[in-house]
Amino acid sequence: MRGVFMEKGFAAASLDELSEAAGLNRPSLYAAFGDKEQLYIQTLRHYGTTSIEAMDKVLAGPGTIEQRLAKVYMAAIDFYTAPPSKLGCMIVGTAAVESPTHPEIAAAAGELLAAIEKSLERAFTASSLPAEPTPAARARMAGAILYAIAIRARIGMKASELRAFAHSMVPVICR
Repeated sequence: MRGVFMEKGFAAASLDELSEAAGLNRPSLYAAFGDKEQLYIQTLRHYGTTSIEAMDKVLAGPGTIEQRLAKVYMAAIDFYTAPPSKLGCMIVGTAAVESPTHPEIAAAAGELLAAIEKSLERAFTASSLPAEPTPAARARMAGAILYAIAIRARIGMKASELRAFAHSMVPVICR
């Protein structure tokens, strides 16, 4: 379902397309998820939670904070630019568009962005980087770069260009 929402957006994704992607008929889809907005929010939360768990694992792994942050960015780039469609990030690519008119989508996306930054903040707190900028400030910077990567992927920037961009930003965040 993520693929349908990413390709079409929330508004343009039809219930028939979503039913097909879920392998359910429309009544079963409604019974399982409620309305289309709730289906979208559950898909968004699943995507976000899975992504944050993967990020936490990398950030808690071996290597310097610079190496681990670069690894997070490279994994995101691989995911955002995977063939056949280079869809980017669901939070940045579709939730941001729907948020002004769908407060529940905005709230779910905001929770996920906060969780991403908390994950990054924990990694910076546990690192040997200088106290300033604070781990929270570094986390906001690192998150902003992650979102910039997602936007650039969504508009079709090449993975090699995204990698160069990400590698150029790691030292800025970690100095």
